[in-house]
Amino acid sequence: MGATAIAIPYVVFVWWFSTGAVLLLVGLAARHPAAFKWGTAAAFVAALSGVAVSSQAAEDADAYCAFTCAILLWGTVEMSLLAGWITGPRPEPCPRDCTPLGRVGFALQAIAYHELALIATAGLVFAVTSGAPNRLSWWTFAALLVLRQSAKINLFLGVRTLNDELLPQQVRFMRSYFSRKQINALFPFSIVAAVGATVLVAAGALNAASSFDGVALSLLASLIALGALEHGFMALPMPVINLWRWSSHPEPVAVTVPAAAVPVPLRLAPLPPFARPVLAVVPDGAVPAERPVSAKTAAAAARQRLEEQFRQAYRQARADAQSQTITGLTAASIPTTVDPSTSAQGGVP
Repeated sequence: MGATAIAIPYVVFVWWFSTGAVLLLVGLAARHPAAFKWGTAAAFVAALSGVAVSSQAAEDADAYCAFTCAILLWGTVEMSLLAGWITGPRPEPCPRDCTPLGRVGFALQAIAYHELALIATAGLVFAVTSGAPNRLSWWTFAALLVLRQSAKINLFLGVRTLNDELLPQQVRFMRSYFSRKQINALFPFSIVAAVGATVLVAAGALNAASSFDGVALSLLASLIALGALEHGFMALPMPVINLWRWSSHPEPVAVTVPAAAVPVPLRLAPLPPFARPVLAVVPDGAVPAERPVSAKTAAAAARQRLEEQFRQAYRQARADAQSQTITGLTAASIPTTVDPSTSAQGGVP
């Protein structure tokens, strides 16, 4: 009974922490991209091995192990997408002038390879757990796959709140395939299906014949309930990204100079916009971005440029004034008649 009682808080914590951890790791991948790739591959192999080992026993601890390994396996595949390694044959924004049918085709091309990777991973989980007494890893991965596909389709068709602000720079192109609407025709059916599945699995957990079945079904019911909650987030009038704000990297603030504070001659050469940072740089995946410029460096560059422009304007104004003064003195000093004797003495009549 104790193992079943902690199932719900455990799933909530794993759902919240794993989502933020994936975003945080993808953000740190820019510093050591090669090590991050090898680490993700090693985590994938370790998680799949854990799935295979935990599937051979049907104890309470094995239920938690199988569930955790399935979540870890799912997270490694998701990191490959968010880091820009596995996306699709056309990882580009949706054209503005495409038809509705063309938009569907472009959306599939944008993430086709990732979808195939998810299906292939699901096949591996099914294969290593086939005929085993503990198949919770398979049911967990299958539930994640169905819930995620439902969420993607609803984002494509249009929802009230997208909650896409934490998407890394490498995959920001996917935002062009999202739509903002009050509701779409599929959304109510998605909510009803997720809630109905939660109720059925939870009822099975309450009537489980063994402790293992009760723990496994409780974990699965909690996960499906969180999937329904994520769908509900799309209908809220406010974003919920603050739940994972700790996993994002702050972007440096670009320093701008108000136009009213700059003299008119200096407004002819406006300062160029500063590049925004990228959460991850992938050498052979997404297109590398420029190195982020810090606010301190940007402010120093702006100040130096303004000082140079002021110096140039001051030199030009002084040169013009001197030129006008010399011209006036020259015109005033031309004599009409000159006494040779006075000129010989060096005087001016």
